[in-house]
Amino acid sequence: MPSIRVVLGESVPERKKGEPEMTPLNAKDPEVATHGGENSSGRCLLTLLGLAFILAGVVVGGACIYKYFMPKHKVYRGEMCYFENENRDRAVEPYFLPIAEEADIREDDNIAIIDVPVPKFSDSDPAAIVHDFDRLLTAYLDLQLGNCYVIPLNTSIVMPPRNLMDLFAKLATGSYLPQTYLVREEMVVTEEIDNVSDLGIFIYQLCVGKETFRLQRRDQKTGLQKRSVENCHSIRHFENSFVVETKICQQ
Repeated sequence: MPSIRVVLGESVPERKKGEPEMTPLNAKDPEVATHGGENSSGRCLLTLLGLAFILAGVVVGGACIYKYFMPKHKVYRGEMCYFENENRDRAVEPYFLPIAEEADIREDDNIAIIDVPVPKFSDSDPAAIVHDFDRLLTAYLDLQLGNCYVIPLNTSIVMPPRNLMDLFAKLATGSYLPQTYLVREEMVVTEEIDNVSDLGIFIYQLCVGKETFRLQRRDQKTGLQKRSVENCHSIRHFENSFVVETKICQQ
């Protein structure tokens, strides 16, 4: 009867005593594999951090370039000549006084910022003036006193930004030097404003950290008479084809 031989599997040769154990080529050391994974994760993290720094540099650099090259607000400089005689018909040979100022007119923001330097031929104070056409407010910063004064915008005196820009554009050429007259207005302090944050960002930037007062035109306050004990200061400026003297009085 023929013999049947059953093969269960390949026999593994028995390792002789003292012979080193053989490791299959495709087998990995668990410790080595772990360290390899950690190194790969570290490289990915460093790569991501590097990309983040590069992107941050691009953003900051782009912002700086945009800020450097972006169009800035044009500041106009204008000058007028005026005379103080209240009755122009009687002035045979009026003596004209020059007045100069700079204007930063931002039509998109509906704002006009007027810089009145120290005058050469009058006793008025230097000032910075903000006309906010959205909030219909005017703020005067008397640079000699260091005080801020806020009053409703007088649109009969102050031109809107577009017209004001056209006026200063003509004045800036130097060929247009109007000889005009002086209009006087008188204001009185009514109360102190404790919080200027509600007056808009432009007036806030002008008046923050300074004593700020609310004004009212004297002819609007019935029964208010002029008093000798009042302390008054004047600011001469122009936001129209004539010059305005704003007298601010405080007890």
